[in-house]
Amino acid sequence: MDDNHGKAAIFDLDGTLLDSMGVWDQVDIDFLAKRGIEVPADYMGKVAAMQFRQIAEYTIARFGLPDTPEALMQEWDDMARVAYSTVVEAKPHAVEYLSYLRRSGAKLAVATSLPPALREPAMKHVGIFDYFDQIVSVDDANDVGKDRPDVFLLAAGRLGVVPEQCTVFEDLLVAMRSAKSVGMRVWAIHDDSSDGDWPDICGLADGVLFDFSEAPRSL
Repeated sequence: MDDNHGKAAIFDLDGTLLDSMGVWDQVDIDFLAKRGIEVPADYMGKVAAMQFRQIAEYTIARFGLPDTPEALMQEWDDMARVAYSTVVEAKPHAVEYLSYLRRSGAKLAVATSLPPALREPAMKHVGIFDYFDQIVSVDDANDVGKDRPDVFLLAAGRLGVVPEQCTVFEDLLVAMRSAKSVGMRVWAIHDDSSDGDWPDICGLADGVLFDFSEAPRSL
């Protein structure tokens, strides 16, 4: 077995360890179906880049709904919480890989944008919650998104390792750039949501994988 003592692996959740990108599409479909509305072909694309509250306001305006934005956001949160705790699955071989890293002496952290109400039920549902020494989110890192390296540096600091001893597993190009900018190694996991960036990801990452059976044994 490889000796990974003194090394750390930092994992994203959505699209990296969790196969969860379809959850929000399903929430949209179910939410509108409850109101007798089929999802228009352009709806998903229109809301993809919007903030949560903007999506609520846009949805109310577009479909003439009587709800307040707050009520919509609460309903979506409740639906997502159910989905994350019952439907979401781990990416193939992710659980085995985490188990391997633990046995090899590596320290493990999660660095995610997901709030606790979604991440903890999902991690427990797929059986990975107990593998991690630290779980940090962008909320803990001055509310700064992954376009800046704050959340990765926070994870490293809490694990007690320097950035150069960290390997980050991510599916988003912007997050990979941030991790690389502070001297961390990056392995990219393929997710359908990042198909458009895949050529750039392959050029930037230290390694790429479609499945955790291909993940590095030595960090």
